[in-house]
Amino acid sequence: MLDGERYTRRCHRWNVVGHAHELTFTCYLKRAFLSRDRTRKYLADAILAAKEKHAFDLWAYVFMPDHAHLLIWPRQDAYSVSQILRSIKQPVSRKSVEYLRNENPEGLKHLATGQRDEPHRFWQKGGGYDRNISRVDTLIEAARYIHANPVRKGLVETPEQWLWSSAADWRGLRSGPLPIDFASVPIR
Repeated sequence: MLDGERYTRRCHRWNVVGHAHELTFTCYLKRAFLSRDRTRKYLADAILAAKEKHAFDLWAYVFMPDHAHLLIWPRQDAYSVSQILRSIKQPVSRKSVEYLRNENPEGLKHLATGQRDEPHRFWQKGGGYDRNISRVDTLIEAARYIHANPVRKGLVETPEQWLWSSAADWRGLRSGPLPIDFASVPIR
């Protein structure tokens, strides 16, 4: 790589019928843009809209201050994880930039890229992480990993304490901000 050249890791996507997907995407420069309820609500709303548009079930999730994890299962034979992610991430970026322009112009500096063609960025560039899941034991392991994130980061003592997660849903304690499509989960 030459000096000044940027490297963007390409994420290969395998849109395989019947596979679930563990998705992870990160805020720009790993900044804690998801530490406010406002931006977490933007993300929740975008996921709900994307579920409707792209016909996928949401099996597990967690919103961390600087990234998000989703465990989804596309219900259609033809689907695109890249399009699903775009439908989730773009509205969050737009709403965040719009909010900052109107309510806190000074806050835009945290999203500044220094690039003329893309002056602001909410999400880290690139595809994030996408793992296909075809086995039930791997699915359960992925859900446990997702739910344990806030505990590993020292934000709470138990996964169920983190509001912006499906951990309490999985334990039958309460419903989180997003409904979980338990009817299609192979096993809990």
